[in-house]
Amino acid sequence: MAKKTDGKGRKTPSQLISERIAELGDWRGETLGRARKLIREADPDVVEEWKWRGVPTWYHDGGICTGESYKDHVKFTFFKGASLKDPAHLFNQDGTVRRAIDLYEGDTINESAFKNLIRAAVKLNLPAKRKR
Repeated sequence: MAKKTDGKGRKTPSQLISERIAELGDWRGETLGRARKLIREADPDVVEEWKWRGVPTWYHDGGICTGESYKDHVKFTFFKGASLKDPAHLFNQDGTVRRAIDLYEGDTINESAFKNLIRAAVKLNLPAKRKR
């Protein structure tokens, strides 16, 4: 059973993310919800956080990615994206450290490749002794 509060009467990050998905109420909510499901499937030990006044964020031994919703797109920014191999070319926003996937209405995502990026991001975060 999911926790109802964080012990101090506040909603948990997972609750806040669920509320964001519901409040969007359109393709952006569906996209964010689908990606959240894929993240959880790729890493069952993922930790959900609610950062920067309303950004769903996923962690495992460090940041994996954020899921930001905008008026016309949903952005998944990978903290160490520039260090991740992307053979399926999902990233469409490049940077020197971070890379992102911007999805617009009608876009689909290669679910297998997305899950592989999540797994690779987690592996990159693991302490050296556990990577082997």
